[in-house]
Amino acid sequence: MGSPDFQTNLARLHECTTDIHFIQSAEFFPALNKNDIIIDALFGIGLNKPLEGISAALVHHINNCSSTVVSIDLPSGLFADSSSKNNAVIKATHTLSFQNYKLAFLLPENEICCGDIHILDIGLSKTFAENEDADFVLSSFHLAKSIYKPRSKFCHKGNFGHAALLCGSYGMMGASVLSAKACLRSGAGKLTCYIPKCGYTVLQTAVPEAMCVVAGEEYLLCANKTENFDAIGIGCGIGLHSTHTGLLKEIFTATKKAIVIDADALNTIALNKELLNLIPANAILTPHPKEFEHLFGTTANNFERLQLALQKAKAHNIFIILKGHYSFIATPEGKGYFNNTGNAGMATAGSGDVLTGIITALLTQGYHPMQACILGSYLHGKAGDFAAAYFSEEAMIAGDIVNYLGKAYKTFA
Repeated sequence: MGSPDFQTNLARLHECTTDIHFIQSAEFFPALNKNDIIIDALFGIGLNKPLEGISAALVHHINNCSSTVVSIDLPSGLFADSSSKNNAVIKATHTLSFQNYKLAFLLPENEICCGDIHILDIGLSKTFAENEDADFVLSSFHLAKSIYKPRSKFCHKGNFGHAALLCGSYGMMGASVLSAKACLRSGAGKLTCYIPKCGYTVLQTAVPEAMCVVAGEEYLLCANKTENFDAIGIGCGIGLHSTHTGLLKEIFTATKKAIVIDADALNTIALNKELLNLIPANAILTPHPKEFEHLFGTTANNFERLQLALQKAKAHNIFIILKGHYSFIATPEGKGYFNNTGNAGMATAGSGDVLTGIITALLTQGYHPMQACILGSYLHGKAGDFAAAYFSEEAMIAGDIVNYLGKAYKTFA
């Protein structure tokens, strides 16, 4: 029979057309062609079980055509806040949703289903949403700007801290250059790079603003007096060497300051899991998905990976930035933040080294680790968006992200 709303709208439809099909079995499925526009409003956010029977068959019928499909609220069959992998789900060309992003829209496994996502403002109370204590938050320009601290007219370089980057090895000094440039471009007052001797000329030439300490021949062997710095970034281009286990133990034990752990520092921890328990409180780990998997184990889907990131952040009292489109920031308090800047052009070698430099600089300037994660991810992605707009996603490289950091900062002016 249908609900009263259904009957009212059916009567309205009869006033518009007589070409109405009541689908009772697959035999009643209409023929679809390329020029058709299909409005998918079968199921929305309230769906709580996989589609089956005639509903699943209709979804497969629509997915097998070449028509333009516009889904309302959510593509039918897609769960809003849990995985829909292996379920029957509409593959939309466009999804028209309401007021706020659904969690499902922010995860890679659902890209093929959602198409281009359009969020429509339907007048819901923004004050109510802002005051809700949500487990997941989509970061915004307004949140990033509220964190940003403009400079005093009477400041000097000592006000903005002294950063240390432990980076580089033979054949991978480019990572040091990118991270160092990003650190300085993000406002660190001073920067010292601990590097192997083989990269000394490279770094002194490419980044003359940075100071250098030689700490090995072809890769890092030691890191004396790192406890004297305001923040430390470690891992960019350091390679995998057996002595790095001892190096990380030394740094984790000695430093009481903020620390960013990336790249081969993460891979070293993954090979020596006892290091996980030595990581200082409030450290920031910046793994890409494969590095995260090596550190903390595999998951069946993207939703489970979010939960695992939150569990590990709480268990080790650390922050985890799981890099990707809509990078996910897991906090020790159990709340997760999605970054809303960035693009596919940033999937290029060195992009992560740039992020490490940015976040290290923010920590050096006195930002709280959570603030550094949110603001750093925003600036990294925003600079990448400016770079992609100029060069294209295909042609941009990591150095372009560094070069557009100034323009990203200017969005707060």
